[in-house]
Amino acid sequence: MASRYHNITGEVTTELLAAGNNVAVSSISLANVEGTNAVSIDLFIQKSGSVVDSITQERYYFFKQLLLPADTSYKYDLGFNNKAGEFGLFIKLTKSASETPAVDVIIY
Repeated sequence: MASRYHNITGEVTTELLAAGNNVAVSSISLANVEGTNAVSIDLFIQKSGSVVDSITQERYYFFKQLLLPADTSYKYDLGFNNKAGEFGLFIKLTKSASETPAVDVIIY
């Protein structure tokens, strides 16, 4: 079973749910636990097997470059089900200053 809880640290793109996990998502909570700086967050779905750097990739954003201040949480309501052969759910963190970003994610 796919994990609904993630601790993500660093400037990384992380797969939260793989295509085919068959998880119904109603909302997602993001908490910037790095106590000094904001973090920029991209949340998107991507088609299983699509090439990440290709113009033809099937990537669709819920939000891009959401700036989440230090020690702040954000809850986003969405309707998403990642059936087999469809889409995975991904998050990308980008630091806004010299500190390493750290975000806790809970999928409901």
